[in-house]
Amino acid sequence: MQKLLILLLFFTTILVSGQNITLKGKVTDDQNFPLESATVYLTAVKDSSIVNYTITDKNGNWELKTRKLSNPVFLKVSYVGLADYRQEIQSVTEDRDFGTLKLADKSTELNELVIENEIPPIRVKKDTLEFNAASFKVRPDANVKTLLEQLPGVTVDDEGKIKVNGKEVNQILVNGKPFFDKDGKIALENLPAEIINKVQVTDTKTKEEEYTGKAAEGNNASINLTIDEDKNKGFFSRFVGGYGSDKRYEANALVNYFKGNRKISLLASSNNINTTGFSMNEVFDSMSGGRGNNSIYMSGDGSFGINGMHFGGGNGITRTNIFGITYGDQWFKGFDPNINYFYTGADTENRSKTRSETFLPTEDNGTPNTSSNKSLISESESKTDTFKYAHNFSSEFEFKVDSTTTLYFAPKFVKASERTNSESRSNTKNQDGKLLNESSGANSNNNDNNGFETELTATKMLNKRGRSISLELSTENNTEDRSQYTNSSTFFYEDTNDDGIDETRADIRNQLVTNGNKKDYYDARINFTEPITDSLRIKVGTQLRDETNVQNRKGFNFNDGTNSFSDISDELTNYTRGNTTKITPYAGFNLVKKKYSFGASLGTSVINFRNFGSYMGTDYTVNRNYMLPYANANAHLKLGKSQSVYVNYNYNANMPLASQILPITDLSSPMYTTTGNENLNPNVAHSVYLSFYDYDWATNSGYSFYGGATYNENEVITFTDVDASAKRTVQYGNMNGTYDAWLGGNWSKKIKTEGASKYGLNFNLHTYLQFNKGITNDLQYDATSYSIVPKIGFSYDYGELLNISPIYSFTYNESHYTNYATDFQSNFVHKAGLQTTSYWPKHIVWGNDFTYTYNSNLGDGFKKDFFLWNTSLGYNFLSNKLMFKVKVYDILNQNQGTSRYISPTAVTDMQNTVLKRYVMFSLSLKLDKFGTKEKDDDGDNRFWFF
Repeated sequence: MQKLLILLLFFTTILVSGQNITLKGKVTDDQNFPLESATVYLTAVKDSSIVNYTITDKNGNWELKTRKLSNPVFLKVSYVGLADYRQEIQSVTEDRDFGTLKLADKSTELNELVIENEIPPIRVKKDTLEFNAASFKVRPDANVKTLLEQLPGVTVDDEGKIKVNGKEVNQILVNGKPFFDKDGKIALENLPAEIINKVQVTDTKTKEEEYTGKAAEGNNASINLTIDEDKNKGFFSRFVGGYGSDKRYEANALVNYFKGNRKISLLASSNNINTTGFSMNEVFDSMSGGRGNNSIYMSGDGSFGINGMHFGGGNGITRTNIFGITYGDQWFKGFDPNINYFYTGADTENRSKTRSETFLPTEDNGTPNTSSNKSLISESESKTDTFKYAHNFSSEFEFKVDSTTTLYFAPKFVKASERTNSESRSNTKNQDGKLLNESSGANSNNNDNNGFETELTATKMLNKRGRSISLELSTENNTEDRSQYTNSSTFFYEDTNDDGIDETRADIRNQLVTNGNKKDYYDARINFTEPITDSLRIKVGTQLRDETNVQNRKGFNFNDGTNSFSDISDELTNYTRGNTTKITPYAGFNLVKKKYSFGASLGTSVINFRNFGSYMGTDYTVNRNYMLPYANANAHLKLGKSQSVYVNYNYNANMPLASQILPITDLSSPMYTTTGNENLNPNVAHSVYLSFYDYDWATNSGYSFYGGATYNENEVITFTDVDASAKRTVQYGNMNGTYDAWLGGNWSKKIKTEGASKYGLNFNLHTYLQFNKGITNDLQYDATSYSIVPKIGFSYDYGELLNISPIYSFTYNESHYTNYATDFQSNFVHKAGLQTTSYWPKHIVWGNDFTYTYNSNLGDGFKKDFFLWNTSLGYNFLSNKLMFKVKVYDILNQNQGTSRYISPTAVTDMQNTVLKRYVMFSLSLKLDKFGTKEKDDDGDNRFWFF
């Protein structure tokens, strides 16, 4: 790692030193007032291509670094509301100070309307950062994700997470509306970059903040993609089909139709290669890459999720079928609907092997508390087959009643089902290899779920500017029916008489357990905002929250006479109901200045906490009332044109679940017995978050830091008793003083040379600290765990012909234990990868994705390292509309699904079924038709398609 870092830093130093020309100056208006955030940029006289650009600081000063330029260029300055400045320069061979450049006044009716022949590459408008997509050259067939990766200050990591100047993007819109969903991953991977006109970045706002014009209290960013007017009327689509060895297949389709405000998109996918199928990557299509970055919604282990369903990845092989359609329009002025439907289905087969070592607390002298067991070593193997599907319908309706009143309504309905069949066997031994228990059996689980959610926001601007009243209402109603069939045999071995001879206890089960669960959640909030000054607003409001959770469990034993589960089991049958009603009146303020903003809300929550349960003929009731504080605060501080600090604090109080607070015993597992504790207190958590980011437009580099911590008062934990046969009896309790904290940072730099080369360097660092407490066998243990994850990536582009992107990450985990037989555990993971894409010779596309992973300290029988190499070779024809590809996944046939997890009580090694080597042949087809408006000889509009 050290040699790699030295090499990269040395290479970066050479690249930076190559930009040895510095141009600088100052920009003012015609009254000599310095202009902050004016765009200063160089364009080639020959073809108007962007050479480099920067933004002025708060004093109007600017500095732009570039290489020597022998060809003529224009120096241009642009600022909203003022006339553009342009100066031709025959060559750039030495440093130059241009002095003060004055921009003349240009009267406009709106201060954000500028009529001009050329749009600058970047423009800052109040709270919006706007990029002109045409200024950032990408390949003709590139998608929106590729475009974003070219923008200054924008980083896209190998898991698809996007940040702009250090702020995480949590919402991506197309023409102001969601494209299937608000996280925008489908839009990024599938919309062609050529149809995008502008990329607008703002702070993410709630609907109330958006409608009332309030500043955003959060610290996330939102991206809005505006479609070029000429491309906003047309049809574009892509189809992919492939078949290969081991009966691997994929079939994907995306069809889009845009016409003004109306957009209709349809997508469909079917495959058995652990992917959603919507990546539409030109090189690999939806074939999962070594870094998990070739399929949307994909995490680092290759698993993925969509609309609340998670599957695939390292845990088995998944056959996926997905269909979706989205419709957006403006039915009449002020009424904008957006409607989405998704079907997701997945069938996963997996074989897993697990080895877990659980630590037991000891006395101060190092001897065990009640037996000779210092640690428990459990080994298990299982085979599972899971099929699940979900119908997901969501919609948004936005209605602007008049200039002062806006309504937003978003209902969502989900119907889902899951079926799982599994066979398993396991055993537990102590540290000396003595067998304590063993079990085997088969299980069948069925789960049907129906859910309905709504979100309603109504805002009214009153007769004073800044005065408003808003109502927010959200509901969630969910019903779930579960049934679990268990046929198992469990044997416990214990020397109960201290005579050195183990006695055997058997737990033989052939039973059915049904669960009827119901959740009803209602949340209503009313806010009134009153402006005191132009920058200070006070607000008062009340929140009412009511949540009810019901579980109706029934257990049945198998009756050989009736050949059915007809004998009710009182020990497995119980009923619980928990209800929490909370009323929170609060008051607060928002102070918004040019350089800083601050907001806070304080109040009191009056809580009525009611729980009822019935078990073994006895009813249990736990009813309590609480009065707890409510508090949150946030602050933004702008230190310069691109520097910003954000701080947030929250006070949270969470009530225990009914199953945790009612003294009802759960005997559904032969290995665990759990009982609630009626003396539980609410868990109170104090959370703080801090971030700082800075981006230097002159050097195209930036960095950010972020961190946070949560401190828990009365955290609900488990108090566990482990007997000599390793059977656990668990009761819930409170523990004070646990916490977790995290700290991270990012640095990135992009370099564009005068020739065809572009370079990018990115460094990430993330650390995590956690402190836990617990009770086992009446002894308290402490566990302090931390991890550190540095990651460095480099990219090189030679025009449109070649891309080389190496990446390296190192993950280190360490845990320290108090009052355990062991006091220290650690492991580390090396992961190095290289991705290359070549577009030479013409019509040939060749991609390689190579990854090496090494995982230390895995137990016996688990392979520590492996290589994963994927390759794809494609040929374009029919004007690049059709591509034939040969793809090979895991060329070396070494892919492994091994992992290690270190918890406060155990170290667990796992191995799951993963995809192995396969070859696939595929065809991909692109069909595009866009309309451009022109007038015929009679003056009527007509459309041309190309």
